[in-house]
Amino acid sequence: MPFVTDDPNMLDDWLVVGPAPAPSASRATRLLGEAVLLSTDADGMPHCSLGDMQLAVQPRYGYLWVCPSGRPARPLFDFPEYGEPGRRLVDCGGIGVAVSGLRVIENFLDMAHFPFVHADYLGKVPHTEVAQYQVQVEPSTGEIWATDCRFWQPRASAAHDSSGSEVLYKYRVMQPFSAMLYKSSFRAGELDAIGLFLQPVDDEHVIAHTLLACYDDGSTDAELIAFQHTIFGQDKPILENHAFKRMPLEGRAETPTRGDTSSVTYRRWLRERGMRFGVRAAA
Repeated sequence: MPFVTDDPNMLDDWLVVGPAPAPSASRATRLLGEAVLLSTDADGMPHCSLGDMQLAVQPRYGYLWVCPSGRPARPLFDFPEYGEPGRRLVDCGGIGVAVSGLRVIENFLDMAHFPFVHADYLGKVPHTEVAQYQVQVEPSTGEIWATDCRFWQPRASAAHDSSGSEVLYKYRVMQPFSAMLYKSSFRAGELDAIGLFLQPVDDEHVIAHTLLACYDDGSTDAELIAFQHTIFGQDKPILENHAFKRMPLEGRAETPTRGDTSSVTYRRWLRERGMRFGVRAAA
């Protein structure tokens, strides 16, 4: 296999490569250090080629997913909210980030940074405490779930005003480079779903694809996308200025705090999987 890694966590899983090209069109992108060509034939069938080699590909959730080895260890994760009636589906586009994708997922799970990095949006001083929440690995799927997460936010989404409220969160990690956030919706009793699907360009670069499956009848697509880009734009320089571009999984290079229960679980989950791609070797 000509990719930059031999890590089965990457080679034997389904990796996002962005939206499919229009019928009879093609576009180039990068995956695991190599240039791949995505195309859609006149019958609407997607293809992904690496030189003369055809890679296993499937369209799901508005994107193409590629299994580099052609031998997926498991099916692609389920995303039932994608097909629920009444939800708006908005692709917020891909944003390049110069850091390991593991860093991006860990940041996605972290509520403690809200008041400092996302002030007046997802948090605000003095509301800085991360209340205790629950984290477990679901035995039937192997996915990480963080539940009972609550945080006071000035403006939780494009649909919310700036009066502030306590927002309920649930996090789900399906793959090392794919996670979901479920949070209080503008529609009472419902949760909006936000998917973060990372395309691994190489060990220290990803393209972050964000997909909304939300209840919001008052915002335009442009407003929903702009809100997500604002939040991601605040995270991007922090992520890219980490002392280590790759994630340390061993040793005491970075010490978690009480509010980092999800991070601790995620790192342990990666170690148990034998994750090597995007990981900083122990000193």
